[in-house]
Amino acid sequence: MAQLRYGNDPEPSDRFPAGLLYVPVRPGPSGSAARLFRTPLGDRTAVGFTSESRLVATLGPDQAWIRLAEPALRSLTASLGVTTVTVDPQFTTPAPTAVTSQIPALRTA
Repeated sequence: MAQLRYGNDPEPSDRFPAGLLYVPVRPGPSGSAARLFRTPLGDRTAVGFTSESRLVATLGPDQAWIRLAEPALRSLTASLGVTTVTVDPQFTTPAPTAVTSQIPALRTA
């Protein structure tokens, strides 16, 4: 069995800085706060995108963002117990929408 080289490892164990990222934010009491997301397994993760177009394609054009270096994003979220940074996620669930239809009234015979 051939051993995988580091370059072929789909999930390398070493963390390499991703550089400057577009980080989604939401309004907070003292300004903007980084939005945290959940992985498919339910763990909290910070998210960053390598381009504005990737952020817009995933989260929509109304999503506010700031530029942060990947180490700064890790440092910012570490105090919250978030140790994972996901770069360029491609899948998100749609935002919840208000239900406009009403349940019809029950009829009695």
